[in-house]
Amino acid sequence: MPTLSRQLTADDIVVAPGIYDAFGGVLAEQAGFSAAYLSGASIAYTRFGRPDIGLVGMTEVADTLSAIAERVDIPLVVDADTGFGNALNVQRTVRLFERSGASGIQLEDQTLPKRCGHLAGKTLVSTGEMVGKIKAATDARHSAETLIIARTDAIAVEGFEVALDRADAYLEAGADVLFVEAPRTPEEMKTVVDRFRGRVPLLANMVEGGKTPLMSAEELQDIGFSLVIFPGGLVRAVAHMAQEYFASLRTSGTTTPYRNRMLDFDQLNGLLGTDKMLEHGAVYDAQNFEVDT
Repeated sequence: MPTLSRQLTADDIVVAPGIYDAFGGVLAEQAGFSAAYLSGASIAYTRFGRPDIGLVGMTEVADTLSAIAERVDIPLVVDADTGFGNALNVQRTVRLFERSGASGIQLEDQTLPKRCGHLAGKTLVSTGEMVGKIKAATDARHSAETLIIARTDAIAVEGFEVALDRADAYLEAGADVLFVEAPRTPEEMKTVVDRFRGRVPLLANMVEGGKTPLMSAEELQDIGFSLVIFPGGLVRAVAHMAQEYFASLRTSGTTTPYRNRMLDFDQLNGLLGTDKMLEHGAVYDAQNFEVDT
């Protein structure tokens, strides 16, 4: 599988679906995606049943990342929020996430506690503080192949032009990818690309019901974006399905009405590769290593 940095130099946009556990990683890889995005919001939604308002910690993300990276081979872009503190915290976060399997680490310029980029009421650190965090991140990484993705949430707080100026400062500080969060119109999205075209890969964020108009990967590629994430799409789809499933089970008292929308026991084990794993484990069974005593 090509590295994330190599994928971003290709002509085709990189589509990274949002995941929140190793099962989602397996499904994304089997579907043919070349990268995936570990969403901090989706971890909050699924692991804790809480909104994306800064309640997930660094080690909780790292534990999740490690489990996914152990299971799949595609590059993983990881939501590191604000870096979970100051520049020194950023360095610890980058080192830990890189060791845990991150190919790209996204840092944002919100204050603590952060909140979803499409919620109101955000506040920002100064441009200078964020520049220091980016420099700290690039100094801390072991490999230049671990990309630092700088996100600015300034559009909603300080205005569109200031957001572009902040992004320029973050690029100068050493960011490998820029993420200008929540542009409100196709025209703003095109302006972002025009500002940075040919200088740095740009990330687009597609949030169902968010501030940014939803576009297809093809449309975003035509504008000039190099990477698109759909961070919460999976959890929203699962939530919709689960509501229907629980309603059916509660009403009927059986899963039978829902069976044509489920994998059965054998199908699920086939997806997970259970037989191959058991065959591999059998190589190490005790009877293969009988020793005379």
